[in-house]
Amino acid sequence: MRRLFVGLTAMSVLAAATACGSSGSGGSDDTGSSGGTTTVEVGLIPIVDVAPLYLGQQKGFFDERGLKLSFSSAQGGAAIVPGVVSGQLEFGFSNMTSLMIAQSNNVPVEAVANGIASTGVVGEDFEALTVKGDSSIRSPKELEGKKVAINTLKNINETAVRASVGAAGGDPDKVDFVELAFDQMPAALDGGRIDAAMVVEPALATVKNQGGREIASPMVDIAPKLTVAMYFTSTRYARENPEVVKKFQEATAESLMYADAHPDEVREIVTTYTKIPAEVLAKVTLPKWPAEPNRSSLTALAELGYADGLFERLPDLDALLP
Repeated sequence: MRRLFVGLTAMSVLAAATACGSSGSGGSDDTGSSGGTTTVEVGLIPIVDVAPLYLGQQKGFFDERGLKLSFSSAQGGAAIVPGVVSGQLEFGFSNMTSLMIAQSNNVPVEAVANGIASTGVVGEDFEALTVKGDSSIRSPKELEGKKVAINTLKNINETAVRASVGAAGGDPDKVDFVELAFDQMPAALDGGRIDAAMVVEPALATVKNQGGREIASPMVDIAPKLTVAMYFTSTRYARENPEVVKKFQEATAESLMYADAHPDEVREIVTTYTKIPAEVLAKVTLPKWPAEPNRSSLTALAELGYADGLFERLPDLDALLP
């Protein structure tokens, strides 16, 4: 997997949107078509969430439809969006807040396939707000004035933590959010460089393995069984390559169903693109991989993001969702 280097700011997203108007990407030749197989570049985050695509590639679900996936790695969905819009990537995986920010700013993206959902169970989700084992912090309310790590600022994990802090009676505006990659959070937490971390698997299992504690399940606090992320493409690519998009949708749907039904194979495939030890991986809590997004949960997420000032206007979910 190669590392994807693209800008993280709203300006870079908008610049990428402008570049999309003259990009040469989109035709089958540009996506590496040869011998009846089209190679598409997909931007992913190296976390458990994207295991279905690796598993689907391994099981031949994409090959059967004439697709070959090439993966690029990024720290978060905010970095993947401009890569897709500019034509550097054909598809990407992103949390829904990043996609909503883009859509509300008229960046030409559209979701094409479901990604992941929360389990909806407090204390048994694939994500958690965590503290060091010997920390005095017992509630999200106590994070006022504390340093809390999230993977990207002004995004879904910040909204989720803010929701948990507010629900516990605290003031989210008093939390000191810092940006840190998921795989760096366990060491930072254990070393006392941060007071809390909003982690997802497999980093969550690592935190627990080193004695860390959960103090909240922020995604559950937003909405029951929240749709957290989806796969997406640019509006232009979808318009110019409808058959490729349809094949990607079909193969991804089959991959999601297979992953949901074969958790042991999911854990095994995760070892191929992360460095998590087998003994830690066995303790990983897997997300849900439903076939369809939960529309009501996304409405709740959009309203929270709007209240947090992430959008100047509410996103148009009808335009964004498949």
